[in-house]
Amino acid sequence: MSVKLRKFSKEFKLHVIRRVRSGESQASVARQYQLHPNLLNRWLTELETYGDDAFAGQGNTFTHQAREAALRRKIDQLGAENDLLKKALTQLDSIRTSTEGSGEQC
Repeated sequence: MSVKLRKFSKEFKLHVIRRVRSGESQASVARQYQLHPNLLNRWLTELETYGDDAFAGQGNTFTHQAREAALRRKIDQLGAENDLLKKALTQLDSIRTSTEGSGEQC
């Protein structure tokens, strides 16, 4: 039997965190929403660490590693495009010089 993990929206997480910050104890809020106290603690830490970037996407946490990986992919893509353009420019230059050379001989 597989265990289905619950996914929580950013709005839900922020609502729960607001209740804790308003003065309710973490334990009582965790019990009320049937959350493990460690999970609630992790949400609080993530919000403090990442601010507005916390809980990005489908309830996933924002991580600097994910942003770094996306930037590296973009750099690789731009590098490949740059290499392709350099090759095309070199070929155009060689065609231009060979055409100019043959034009002078006619």
